[in-house]
Amino acid sequence: MKSGFVSIVGRANTGKSTLLDSILQKKVAITSSKPNTTRNIIQGIYNEDNYQIVFVDSPGISSPKNKLGKILNKEALSLLNDVDAIILVVDGSEKIGPGDKFMLNALQNTEVPVILAINKIDKISKEVILLKIDEYKNLFSFSEIVPISAKENDNIERLLEVIKKYLTDNIKYFEDDLYTTNSINFMISEFVREKLLNVLEQELPHKITCITTYFEEKKDIVNCGVDIIVDRDSIKKIVIGKRGLRLKEVGISAREEIEKMLEKKVFLELHVKTIKNWLDKDKYLNDLGFKNFE
Repeated sequence: MKSGFVSIVGRANTGKSTLLDSILQKKVAITSSKPNTTRNIIQGIYNEDNYQIVFVDSPGISSPKNKLGKILNKEALSLLNDVDAIILVVDGSEKIGPGDKFMLNALQNTEVPVILAINKIDKISKEVILLKIDEYKNLFSFSEIVPISAKENDNIERLLEVIKKYLTDNIKYFEDDLYTTNSINFMISEFVREKLLNVLEQELPHKITCITTYFEEKKDIVNCGVDIIVDRDSIKKIVIGKRGLRLKEVGISAREEIEKMLEKKVFLELHVKTIKNWLDKDKYLNDLGFKNFE
């Protein structure tokens, strides 16, 4: 039995959450084309005969615009220690940018093996993939480099085989049927937030968070409620939409995801609440589950 912990890190919007979902073949981390989709440290558990890998998906690194952004950066950087391996996910379809170089600089002093996953190879040619490999080789001494497409599930098996070489433990941390340490309440609130990300403009989602306020499971149905927290009444109106249609659309989409997860009929109730400047207030950040990693 070989087991261990692996961090998934990278700048915002490189496909870290999509990679985790692809590895597990389960929806654990919400995904979106918008940066900073992941806000919490998410654990996914991969089980195979004689192997257990605990993956930790981090918030993406980006230039912080408020206190929440600073906390998310600290969360991501806190995952560079006490693991068996680090997967640095980069977007192979884009030029190497300041965010990538920031991550490489942050990894310079780690003694943990760093595996580079060049993601989104479905968007580029084989020639460009080879050029990308050479580019990154010149910037950092990676233990391994694996081109992948998390979205298309391409070369994920190869990445898993590489990771297995670096596992150092020989105990099983979790039971075989467990694929995430996330609570049901957390997953429900994240599904709602994902659907909001899909229907709102680029900047708005980062002024919004979601909290599951109640969860009641009966024999044939689950009743649950989620508060959508915004920082201004004007955003509240946008979230609700004309005649409540946008909120209704979000509720229908989120309910379908929750029903897939729970394999039960779900009644989902959504409420939109305004808490002014919640992104910059310690009290609300702590209440909403964002801890400051000092």
